[in-house]
Amino acid sequence: MLDGTAIVRVFLRRFLACALWMVALSCSAVTPDVLEKLAFGDSDAKNAALATIINSADESAIPLLQALADDTVQTSPEKKVYVVKDGKGVDAATGKPVDPLPDNLDDVVINNVMRKQIGVAIAALKLTSASKDVRLAAAKELQGNAEEDALPALAKALAKETDADVKALLTLTQASIQLQSKDKNLRLKAIAELAQSNNPNTKTLLLGLLEKKDGNFVEADPDIRNAAQLSLNAVQSKLSTGERIAQVFSGISLGSILLLAALGLAITYGLMGVINMAHGELIMVGAYSTYLVQNFFRNHLAGAFDWYLLVAVPVSFIVAAIVGMILERLVIRWLYGRPLETLLATWGISLMLIQGCRSIFGAQNVQVENPVWMSGGIEVMTGVVLPYSRIVIIGFAFAVLLLVWVMLTRTRLGLFVRAVTQNRSMAACVGVPTKRIDTWCFGLGSGIAGLAGCALSQIGNVGPDLGQSYIVDSFMVVVLGGVGQLAGTVYAALGLGIANKFLEGVAGAVLAKICVLVFIIIFIQKRPQGLFAIKGRFADA
Repeated sequence: MLDGTAIVRVFLRRFLACALWMVALSCSAVTPDVLEKLAFGDSDAKNAALATIINSADESAIPLLQALADDTVQTSPEKKVYVVKDGKGVDAATGKPVDPLPDNLDDVVINNVMRKQIGVAIAALKLTSASKDVRLAAAKELQGNAEEDALPALAKALAKETDADVKALLTLTQASIQLQSKDKNLRLKAIAELAQSNNPNTKTLLLGLLEKKDGNFVEADPDIRNAAQLSLNAVQSKLSTGERIAQVFSGISLGSILLLAALGLAITYGLMGVINMAHGELIMVGAYSTYLVQNFFRNHLAGAFDWYLLVAVPVSFIVAAIVGMILERLVIRWLYGRPLETLLATWGISLMLIQGCRSIFGAQNVQVENPVWMSGGIEVMTGVVLPYSRIVIIGFAFAVLLLVWVMLTRTRLGLFVRAVTQNRSMAACVGVPTKRIDTWCFGLGSGIAGLAGCALSQIGNVGPDLGQSYIVDSFMVVVLGGVGQLAGTVYAALGLGIANKFLEGVAGAVLAKICVLVFIIIFIQKRPQGLFAIKGRFADA
């Protein structure tokens, strides 16, 4: 009876034999003539053999090519070829295991140039793989490395390829090879095909045909240059369109974040006239609430981790709303009608909240992970990717805006809020509890700030100073849109976000901020009420 060790050895021996047998079968797909050229031929013969293998588009030749690249192919004086690995070998011609191996075997020497060609051949054969990832990796390997011998394989792969990403890479690779051809018609055809591309690398290829050296064009043929210029104009137009799409999306993304950050401030400032300098820290409270929910799911509900945001959203709203209502009841209630003292008091509260978070969570930023369904993005064209996290935040911001609008226009609380905003004295005369409405409204604005913090945690790290980055921008949005006007807040947030992103592309981030600030100052000088005229007790004052 065999002991356990002997059983394992027998199993491994048989497994290795089966693996070698599969390699042998794969190697046998290469014809004896091609095999002889690969093993015994000179560089030209080896290149011809590789071209034959590439044109066959037969993946079964990959193991032999890989063995050549790994220096595991050996030959005998009798002109036989073997694949030898770990002391075991197979006859590359017949596919049969060889035991024992002949003496005096010589290695097949592969230089670096040939090794590169073998890599190109392996990549070309992988273009027929059923896996998109394998084909995409192969296409990237061929880009910049393939030569004219690979054109037939590329043509076959393009005819069968259905994936847009792989097809775009293959088209670019094929055109880059054809541009080096001596056939003028083939070059013109390649240039015309490049005009359909939106890949930035296409621009580099075409610019090479228009390059000058010592005052003269490198490309002597004027027809080639004219065709290249026309294709370059078409490619630049597509790239410009892609850049504008990316800028508009980035602007809407930034605007949605500003909308979330400013929406709560618009409610509290519009109703009570409170300049709440602690609004940014309420955003921070929402972000840290999301962080705590994430940690709870990671430690206790790991299987449902990807859905922690469904719990984090209401938790961040409730925690920030409670903090806001406590602040209103304890501090802000006693300072109504005294804006300067309110500003100083809320600024002091913001410093206390920042220091409190530093004492509890530390001064370093903490990381909040995106769920799996928020990872990745949509590639609308080459180089233009719309991240899922940003798309979700944009949708989330407008969902919050819709809920706030419904609450203010379709609920009893909203009716009371609008009544107090328009005429506090008259609302009190008809029985509206104005002080309680102040508390609830401040809690609502604070809760929306918490939702902004929850959203911000998905696109960056969370730290004690998180809210400081958005408080000034939030006030600018509220003032530009019109104090207390939700519609104005939406237009101002999206407008500032898009304008800021377009200006960044021209003047840089710092100058863009300065330009936006100067614009707001000039606008407020001409129209102090903002985009939408204010109504209610502030207008009557």
